Amino acid sequence: MLATPRPLIITWDKLPDDYLLPDDPVDNRTQPALAEALSNALRSNQYTSDRSLTATNYAICATVNGHTVVKAPDWFYVSRFSAEPNEIERSYTPQLQGDFPIVVMEFLSETEETEYSVKPTHPPGKWFFYEQVLKVPVYIIFEPHQNILEVYRLDDAGKYQLSTPNDQGYYWLPELKLFLGTWFGHGFERTGHWLRWWDTNENLLLWSDEQVEQERERADKERARAEKLLAQLRAAGIDPVEE
Repeated sequence: MLATPRPLIITWDKLPDDYLLPDDPVDNRTQPALAEALSNALRSNQYTSDRSLTATNYAICATVNGHTVVKAPDWFYVSRFSAEPNEIERSYTPQLQGDFPIVVMEFLSETEETEYSVKPTHPPGKWFFYEQVLKVPVYIIFEPHQNILEVYRLDDAGKYQLSTPNDQGYYWLPELKLFLGTWFGHGFERTGHWLRWWDTNENLLLWSDEQVEQERERADKERARAEKLLAQLRAAGIDPVEE
């Protein structure tokens, strides 16, 4: 006879000040670079505000059946938080301090793949926590070394189902009004596979340093065009500088 799953009693309480957060080391340098690249592109293209929240390895809290549960996704996005910024420096409790995350991401490493854990008992697995507790609409798992991207979306039954990309390999995320896909190149002192954003017209959202480089190239082309025009005028006996 199958045991009946214990119903979840979830409350949204502020993390106690004396709660000791785990000081887990980052698996490798790839993880923070991937996270910063995602946030940088959103900030640089005005897809964030002073009330939205993007973070990496930052505690999201809930109380489940009387137990404090803390998970720190490799990256997540909250559209709007309502608490004062100094109140969420250490952790974030959805509903109490703002909206629920609409996207969470985990980047696979060589360590144990807990990203797929559906363990319901305390402490619950990541998959279970994101799906059954936070009910995050989109859960993304990315393996950067082999360039494997999995995008899961909650179905009507509240279960994650694997999504299918479009012909370009991009996944449409209506919550952000953006496409997400993979891209190979150099940035943030790293060469490899990245997660990148594309807008509704499938234009790549540039990182801030790419925007600077693009503007420099535009200025160089404009200067070259002006110099060419000046040379043509002088060749025709016209010197606009003297005039």
